[in-house]
Amino acid sequence: MGVYEERGEKIKPQTAAVCSQRAKYEEVRHGKPADLLYAIGGLSSSGNTSGVECYNPLDHEWKILGSISRQRSGIGVATLGDSIYVVGGHDGMVCLRTVERYVPEDNEWKRDVAPLSEPKQDMAVAELGGHLYCVGGYDGLLCVNTVERYDPLLNRWYKVAPMNCRRRGLGLAALDGYLYAVGGSDGYSPLYSVERYNPVEDRWTPCPPLRTCRENLGCATFQGKIYAVAGRDFFTELCSVERFDPLTNEWSLVVPMKSKRSKVSLVAANGYLLAIGGFDGIVHVAAVEAFDVELNSWRRFGNMQTRHPGGGVTAIKTAVDVLEYSESPRSR
Repeated sequence: MGVYEERGEKIKPQTAAVCSQRAKYEEVRHGKPADLLYAIGGLSSSGNTSGVECYNPLDHEWKILGSISRQRSGIGVATLGDSIYVVGGHDGMVCLRTVERYVPEDNEWKRDVAPLSEPKQDMAVAELGGHLYCVGGYDGLLCVNTVERYDPLLNRWYKVAPMNCRRRGLGLAALDGYLYAVGGSDGYSPLYSVERYNPVEDRWTPCPPLRTCRENLGCATFQGKIYAVAGRDFFTELCSVERFDPLTNEWSLVVPMKSKRSKVSLVAANGYLLAIGGFDGIVHVAAVEAFDVELNSWRRFGNMQTRHPGGGVTAIKTAVDVLEYSESPRSR
């Protein structure tokens, strides 16, 4: 490993990581808008429902804000405007088509969002061009390839071109005006394949495949590249990481995470790529790992207060100096 210099002194890589985190903390402390992370929902095998939990980079701490409006796991979670949308999922008995939105500024749940055209769980949801896209999933009987787009102005979901492959437990990322559906399972086997959606042409086209098949992976765009993290292959949970560069149009291996995990959430926030929660093959975990591109390394980044099996994590930009935590989200 190399060394870094600050004020003429050489600093070990570990110290450089601390300096990097301190610099990002100072930016937040002095009023620069920061990304707050929200972990929402999830349902354990014992029936315990996880609520809403928020990570504030100013405190480097997760805080429980209260309960979710309705218990659900296998959900899609994404930010659109000033709201966090919770899409579909499973309530322990049936797949859901209902959609709710959480407004962090008001600490309030709102049920004014139109439902999906069909119930589903284990899908992926992402924002692109001011719309939400709900991609793939499982409808209670079959793994599906359907795609729905939400128009917030019309408060309406409508179907667009389906994927070429049925996928559940897939990764979904937006990059350069396209959506990328990454890996997942076709209902029988984990997938290597990747495909890209062009919203102008309303068409999906194949892309270079992953190096490793992955279902229930974490997927996010970070610094102009797409990361596919962990998940599960045919046999076990993974800790390996791949990165897609649109300039070279290929996937390459990145240093692996410290721990194996499937059903992991991957979020880009405050200059880091954060892998949050998941299942390590034995138990659901609350641990968080952060990837630092400059150091090309993963490191421990604390823990959530609770586990969120089947829940989701998203980021929303806020002026953290005015954030006030409330005990319990309200519903309307």
